[in-house]
Amino acid sequence: MSLLRVENLTVRYGAIQAVRGVSLHVEPGEVVAILGSNGAGKTTTLRAISGLLRPAAGSIQFAGLDLRGLRAHAVATKGLALCPEGRHVFSSMTVEENLDLGAYMHRGRRLATVLQEGKSQAYRLFPILETRRSQLAGTLSGGEQQMLAIARSLMARPTLLALDEPSMGLAPIVVKTIFRILREIAAEGATVLLVEQNARAALRLATRAYVLETGVITAEGPSEELLRDPRLLASYLGTD
Repeated sequence: MSLLRVENLTVRYGAIQAVRGVSLHVEPGEVVAILGSNGAGKTTTLRAISGLLRPAAGSIQFAGLDLRGLRAHAVATKGLALCPEGRHVFSSMTVEENLDLGAYMHRGRRLATVLQEGKSQAYRLFPILETRRSQLAGTLSGGEQQMLAIARSLMARPTLLALDEPSMGLAPIVVKTIFRILREIAAEGATVLLVEQNARAALRLATRAYVLETGVITAEGPSEELLRDPRLLASYLGTD
């Protein structure tokens, strides 16, 4: 059974259909990318899956549960964590306080263990965060804030980590670092759904990918095949 299965998803903003009949699936342990240009419906799809938007039609099944109608905080408790576009760290709180908030759904006697193990993983993956642990998140660089946003999402101990444009607005050298760390996270067995405009970097990380254009999936398949697709090469990938 697929960990995530979306069927015929439709999302509207008033009279505008932003997503039209999108179907996709993610298997346990996969990294799946959703590619497309600005306005293609990538973020809208991810926001609907994570409970931030209410779909007009379609079904969203996650770990055998129906997510339609659940609010974002309830979706997070089911094991689906979203690292949002634009990072959205809590700028007036420290790095460590931001990480603590990522584990908000874990309560009771296990909370101390979850916090300890989660921060140990965060500081292993992102050593710079440990040196900045007492620093206000708003004073971090853009790349450091992106690292914090990913680490905060991992604090939830998600079954599926959804990432929305993790390379947006970052310098190329920082993008390489972010994707190297995402590769480490995937190698440790994480299941990842990645929305990304940087198609080449996403395809080199992902197992499979879907291409969205004006709210419709126009191509899908293994990443290796899509990297050789002439139309994608011309539209999204360019040349090295």
